[in-house]
Amino acid sequence: MTPRSPNPGQNGAAPPAAGPARPKFVLLSGEDNVAVATADVARGERVQVTDRQLVAKDEIPLGHKMAIVDIGAGSKVRKFGVPIGSATADIAAGCHVHIHNIKSDYLTNDVDHFE
Repeated sequence: MTPRSPNPGQNGAAPPAAGPARPKFVLLSGEDNVAVATADVARGERVQVTDRQLVAKDEIPLGHKMAIVDIGAGSKVRKFGVPIGSATADIAAGCHVHIHNIKSDYLTNDVDHFE
């Protein structure tokens, strides 16, 4: 009878090596100044966005944006390589970017697209 190899993690065998961790953010275009969360991110969590190491300064829900560079008040917020709005206040790298600190250049949030 030929000896069988043990199941991974049983009989003292090492479990299979984990694959690469799924990134917490995706950068949709190299021209963007925000990245999109692929999972909920806790405040203070260290994250990698392409070649940048950042610390989330706010909780960032799945699908929401985080600034990957400092964005000055009045500056364009870029996603998909195009401007999606303007910053209404200075936004530091690592901060949550949403309707509390950007405004659409195309819609008025309180009338056309209330959130």
